[in-house]
Amino acid sequence: MKRLLPSLMITASLVLIGCQDQTSEFAPPVSESEGEAVVQPNSAPEAAASETTLGSLPEFFDCVRETGGLLIASHRAGPAPGFPENALETLQYATDQGLIIHEIDVAESRDGVLFLMHDRSLGRTTTGDGAVADTDWATIQSLNLKDNSGAITSFTPPKLSDVLLWARNEGVIVELDKKPTTSFRNIISQVRAAEAEDHVVLITYNDQQAIEVANLAPDLMMTAGLDSREHQNELEAAGVNFDNVVAWMGTRNPNPRAFEAIGRRDIEVAFGTLGRPGERLDDQYIADGDLSEFQDLVDGGLTLLATDEPYIVADYLSADDSVLEACAAR
Repeated sequence: MKRLLPSLMITASLVLIGCQDQTSEFAPPVSESEGEAVVQPNSAPEAAASETTLGSLPEFFDCVRETGGLLIASHRAGPAPGFPENALETLQYATDQGLIIHEIDVAESRDGVLFLMHDRSLGRTTTGDGAVADTDWATIQSLNLKDNSGAITSFTPPKLSDVLLWARNEGVIVELDKKPTTSFRNIISQVRAAEAEDHVVLITYNDQQAIEVANLAPDLMMTAGLDSREHQNELEAAGVNFDNVVAWMGTRNPNPRAFEAIGRRDIEVAFGTLGRPGERLDDQYIADGDLSEFQDLVDGGLTLLATDEPYIVADYLSADDSVLEACAAR
């Protein structure tokens, strides 16, 4: 798994870095700020605009499926020591390591600013507290983000509009997970404003949401739950265009036969090994050092794998290595 940036050759996977121990790479200097230690990671140099464009996103996904490739999607942008979840700097770091698809969470402040945040409250991931819905943007943008160990970084919550422009510039994909404080309508409005339609996949969690997205933005890609042919027919009758759908198959009990059956309908399949630490399939598959279960998912016909361990998975698998070379527009 390597995606070398414009001056180098481009190959790819989707989200973060390799599986070897990265501890020495994440030994950031510490400075004092208002009496608290602030982690300042050794961020990669700011990259020039990517020379690779994905072209039509539905066609790109079709190509990945048809060529037997794999997209590895980082969950919450792929946090690492010194790099918090849902931070623009984390997205850039991950992309600089060769990753091109990132799942991120979209919330909305009290005064209507869309920004990246997973939780309903600010305390776990920032130096602030209180409910997201009760906090204005001026306060939120003044906060520092914490990494998963609780270390305070110099990074701040990014606006969705800035992230969308960044994704266009870098030639990467962001999966947008709508949080309860915002709406698909507001998110889509910002996607349109940024002209980022070919860099966005909207995540839906039920048929009602899939139909809503299809009606609001029939041209945009989405993930949607799918099982039988009858279920597909019902969604199509309600306006869902499966040329723009990646079928989400959950996070438990992978079913390669179902993957294959849906693939025969010319629909890409997504599955997640992410979840609660200690219970997620990521931990189960990695615990014994034998990661072959991830390869089994690929062999079963998976196109998109969402994981909390993108560095490890991308380093182990090879199906993601030539995705850009095979499928990106030049």
